Formats: sequence, structure tokens, C-alpha cells
Amino acid sequence: MTGIAVTAGGEFHAPNVDEEYFPPALLFDGTPFEINRIIMVRLIAVAVLMLIFWIALRKPKVVPGKLQSLVEMGVGFVRDGIVYDMLGERIGKKYLPYILMVFFGVLFMNITGIVPLLNVSGNAIIGMPIVLAVVTYIAFIYAGFREVGGAKFLKNALFPSGVPWVMYILLTPIELVNTFIVRPVSLALRLFLNMMVGHLLLVLTFSATWFFFGLLNVWSAMGIITLAGGFFMTLIEILVSVLQAYVFALLTTSYIQLSVAEEH
Repeated sequence: MTGIAVTAGGEFHAPNVDEEYFPPALLFDGTPFEINRIIMVRLIAVAVLMLIFWIALRKPKVVPGKLQSLVEMGVGFVRDGIVYDMLGERIGKKYLPYILMVFFGVLFMNITGIVPLLNVSGNAIIGMPIVLAVVTYIAFIYAGFREVGGAKFLKNALFPSGVPWVMYILLTPIELVNTFIVRPVSLALRLFLNMMVGHLLLVLTFSATWFFFGLLNVWSAMGIITLAGGFFMTLIEILVSVLQAYVFALLTTSYIQLSVAEEH
């Protein structure tokens, strides 16, 4: 794992954020196309995702194999459990490709945090979560303009029905901030912070294990505890990776649902 928190003199120190999240360039150093470790992890995650879908679905069979069944199960979960359930089939079909991209894209970039030799989530620095949040922001505004019209979308978003008109003085600014600022910001921060903290905890536990077992060369109780903690945090990180992909897709669908609703 990168960022083994041990000095040359054998002293343990806490993981360094700069070392973990701002690594030196691997390719094209000093150019706009610079690729560091985290960018490389993102490219690998996208390439693996595309390869899996291509292999599984390039020649779909009536009786699917294991990989095709697994991919179809994932697609069916997002389609039936999130998109169609919240948007209905008619509208859901229009936005299903994007929400599938959100779910699987976030999942594969998250899961790299526990993959040997990669060991960091592509979402563990703020850039990618911001991109995903901005695209979702555009998607739910586009959905509102397309499905109910711009004027009605803005009216529903800023002027909730059934409220005394004098309350709009208070509610409209709140709804403006909530809809057009809080939604994308909260999407990005939730994903980023969960993956960043998870990565730092993994680095901390496995670095401590390396210190106790590797440098001290003793099977100490503390080393066993930190090793067990590292494996436990790995399981938690897998759970969080899946959960964050689900939450991001669910909230994206929810925002689109609110945009296309006739009245809030």
C-alpha cells in the first residue's frame, strides 16, 4: 500500500495527506495531461468497467453465463429497485443509462480502494465527486425543463404549493439554496469524505501492522490488533463503497423525480 507511514529510522508516523492524495506524476509531468497515481486508478477503473460490460453483453445468451448473470443482476437492481420504482417506466427509460453510469462508475472507482497495487479510491480526492455532482446537477435541471417545462419546474422548485403567499418570502430563498446549491455540494462532499476517511484508516492500520511485524520483527499483541483492524476496515470499506454508489444513484434519481413532478 502506498503511504506506508514509517520513516527511514524505523519510527511510525501518521499517514500524510499530501503524500496520499497529491502523489508525484507518473506520466506527462508538468503538462495539462499529467497523470498521477489517482488519475491512473480512475482510468483503470473505467477501463475495467467497460471491459466487463463488453465481455458480458457483447453476445448475450438466452441462458446467461455467470458474468452475464452478474451484470444483468446489477442492471436489474438499479433499473427496477431505483429508477423504475421512483420515476416509473416511461420517464425512467430516458434517464436509466445515466443512472446506471452513476451507480457502476461510482462503485468501480470506490472499490479500487481495496484492490492490491491500486489501494486508493478514485473518489478519495474531491475532483471526481465534483464532476459527478455537476453532471447530476445538469441532469435534474434538464429533466425538469424537458418533462414539465422551465417555468413550471422553477415554480415547483421555488414556490411549493399549498403555502400562504407571505411564507414565500422565507421559503423561496431556502428552496433556492437547497435545490441549486446544497444538492450538488452535499452529493460531492458525502462521497469524497467517506472514501477519503476510509482510505486514511486503511493506511493507518496496515502501516502500524508493518511497523510492528516488519520493522520490529516481533509478533506483538498490538501488531495482531492492527492487522485484525485492517481486515475489518477492509470489509467496512467494501460495504461503504457499495453503499455510496447506491446512495449516489438513489439521490440522483430522487432529484430527477422532484424535477419532473407536477407539483411538490
